[in-house]
Amino acid sequence: MIVGHGVLLAGIGVGVGLVLAPFCTWVGRSLFYNVSPFDPATFSSVAVFLIVVAFLASYLPARRATKVDPVIALRGE
Repeated sequence: MIVGHGVLLAGIGVGVGLVLAPFCTWVGRSLFYNVSPFDPATFSSVAVFLIVVAFLASYLPARRATKVDPVIALRGE
């Protein structure tokens, strides 16, 4: 559930970013080297990278939290 929520939020962010990115490429046009400002391979690779990072950022803490005994966690509060 935690991983799904994290990946959903990242997916929404990536979707909005992919829609807005072509309109914002004029800002960084001078930073591109041998890459077209509308290169689909670059957009898709960055989107996949961000989704993978969001998955790992959600999965690793969720996996660690499953190893904690709920009684001990509730007793600590």
